[in-house]
Amino acid sequence: MSVAAVKKARRLPDLSCVPAVDEVGVNERVARFQTRSIKKSAKVEALKLILSMIDLTTLEGQDTAGKVRQLCQKAIHLHDAYPGLPHVAAVCVYPNMVSVAKEALAGHDIRIASVATAFPSGMSSRKVKLEDTRTAVAAGADEIDMVISRGEFLAGNYRYVFDEIVAVKEACGDAHLKVILETGELGTLDRVRRASVLAMHAGADFIKTSTGKVQPAATMQVTLVMLQAIRDYYRDTGRMVGMKPAGGISTSKLAIHYLVMLHETLGNAWMTPEWFRFGASSLANDVLMQLMKQSTGLYQSADYFSKD
Repeated sequence: MSVAAVKKARRLPDLSCVPAVDEVGVNERVARFQTRSIKKSAKVEALKLILSMIDLTTLEGQDTAGKVRQLCQKAIHLHDAYPGLPHVAAVCVYPNMVSVAKEALAGHDIRIASVATAFPSGMSSRKVKLEDTRTAVAAGADEIDMVISRGEFLAGNYRYVFDEIVAVKEACGDAHLKVILETGELGTLDRVRRASVLAMHAGADFIKTSTGKVQPAATMQVTLVMLQAIRDYYRDTGRMVGMKPAGGISTSKLAIHYLVMLHETLGNAWMTPEWFRFGASSLANDVLMQLMKQSTGLYQSADYFSKD
């Protein structure tokens, strides 16, 4: 299907009709999620589920092929001393490292994600962004994490942002598209809600909070607003959209709070790596330490786990 045909099939929603966010209500709801008591057996299962939802990520200017291969080995062998652990959902790298990851993960069902569209700023021409996307897909990326043009969105140029997402979705081919809103730059929960609605109507398979390069990154408040937008979109269209909070989620305790929020907002259908991810590489080690604590009664030193 051509970009023109895709645009015709998708319609820019009337964002003036998107309901305002009750910020006080969001804060109260988030506070309640943080008080839920999780018993030991359920905690172990939650920790394993969190591991399976992690996108291990390296997105630094100093990335090398060796560093990417090392990250892929960690993805495959999270902790061989603890048998039966699930592997992570994906490894996320820059487009020029996709082929390295593809070779390193050959024979394993760990997905390869790649950032694109002039990540993290998005400050480039659409031609460059689309070429960036096609390069990553051609190299073997299963998923593309694109950034929206925040300046255009904040200026109220919603058509521009919508058309850009539609074009990138077309360039993805069979690869799934995660649309990064960079919520720390949007400023208000109302804008987060509108951006979520726009991205889903443009064809996003996932909506994602942040690049991890801007503070604040993921927060429970922002994530709740995005989950509620997904819930309402699903009720209206019947199409499921995934969610990925990214940046700042580094402890098992916090990640479990996110799972509670996910379950109580969207239900069991979304409690799977197919529909929910954590963009938080440092989270993996804390989850492993907590699992070993549950198994042996003792904390292992962080030195027993690779940092990358």
